[in-house]
Amino acid sequence: MLKKPIHIISFENPFPPDFGGVIDVFYKIKALHSIGFKIYLHCFYQNRNQVSEELKAITEEVFLYKKNRNPLFLFSKIPLPVISRFHQDLAKNIAKVDAPVFFEGLQTTMILQKINLPNKKYLRLHNIESDFYAGMSKNETNYFWKTIYHFVAQKFIKYQKIISSFDYVFTLSCYENQVVKSMTNQSDYLPVFHGNQHQFLSERGKFALYHGDLRLADNKKAAKFLIDVFKEIPDYQLIIASSNGKKMVETKAKNLSNVTFVELKANNQLTNLFSEAHINVMLSFQRSGTKLKVVNSLFNGRFCLVNKNMIDDAAILDLCELAETKQEFVAKINELKNKEYQENEKRNQVLTTVLNDIENAKKIAFYLS
Repeated sequence: MLKKPIHIISFENPFPPDFGGVIDVFYKIKALHSIGFKIYLHCFYQNRNQVSEELKAITEEVFLYKKNRNPLFLFSKIPLPVISRFHQDLAKNIAKVDAPVFFEGLQTTMILQKINLPNKKYLRLHNIESDFYAGMSKNETNYFWKTIYHFVAQKFIKYQKIISSFDYVFTLSCYENQVVKSMTNQSDYLPVFHGNQHQFLSERGKFALYHGDLRLADNKKAAKFLIDVFKEIPDYQLIIASSNGKKMVETKAKNLSNVTFVELKANNQLTNLFSEAHINVMLSFQRSGTKLKVVNSLFNGRFCLVNKNMIDDAAILDLCELAETKQEFVAKINELKNKEYQENEKRNQVLTTVLNDIENAKKIAFYLS
C-alpha cells in the first residue's frame, strides 16, 4: 500500500487520550494510520511534553511546541487560545514534507495569520468557539474567568470567518455543520472518533452514574443539578465519578446517603463503573453537538438518560432516554431503575456504522484525495 503523507496540528499532546478533545484527535490519528496515512504530528502543549510509545507507533514523526502564555496576549484582537499556539519551527517542519495540513480546532490556526501556507488545508472544527466560550462565561462562577471567557467569545465571532478559507471542514455535530454551511459549502458532519468496542452487558446494573471533568463549569452545574434530582430519589444510588471535584460534590451532597463521589485515578476505573451502572445519566446546559461521554456510555453501559443538549445526531439520540426538567429526570430514573436492560439490533447497528472510526477515517481520506 502506498502511504499518503499528512500533517496534523493538534491543540494538545493527544496521549494519553483522557479528555474529550484529545480523545477525538488520538483515535482519528490511529484510524488514519490504519488505512495507510503517514502522519507527521505537530502538538502544542502546556505540561504534556513526553512523546509516548503509543504515539510513535502510529506516526512518522512527532513535533512538540510549548504554548506561549504571554499575559499581553489577553489584549490581542486574536483569541487567546489561538495566539498562544504559534512557534517559528512549525512552518519549518511543515515545509520538510509536501502534504496536506489538517488543523485540529481553530486554536491551531495561528500559523495562517503569519504565513501564506501553500499546502491544502483541512479543519476539524471542535466547537463553534464563540458559542462554546459564551456558554463557559455564562456557567462560570469565578468572576475573573467569567470575564476572560466573555472576551474570548467576542473575539472568536470575528476570527471564525477564517473557516471559509479551508479546502474542507469536518464538524463534530449537525448543528455546527449548519453554522459552517453559512460560511462555506465545503463542510460535512463527521462523528467523534472514540476508540470504543461495544460491550454487551447483563440485564441489570446497580446504580446511576454521572462522569465528567468537574473543573468545567457546565459539568459542575450538571453534577449539582443531579444531586438535587437524587434528593427526591432517596432509595436509589448516584455515583459521581471524576478525577477532580470531590470537595464540591461532598459539600453539595452533605447528609445525602445515596450520593457518592468516586475519584478516578486509573483508566480501568471508569470502565468498571460503566459495567456496574444501570443508568448513565448526563445533561448539559450548553448546546454543542454530541458529547463524547454519551458515545462512551452507549458503547460501554446500559441505559443512557440525557437532555437534548447532549446530542444532535438523530440516530444517536434515538438510542437514549430523554428528560429536560428536574421532575422529568426524577420520573425517568424511577422508571428505568426497575426496568431490565435489553441489547437491541438498532443500537448495535448505529454503533458499528455511524460511530465507526475506520469508516469515518475513510471519509476524511475521500476528501483529501
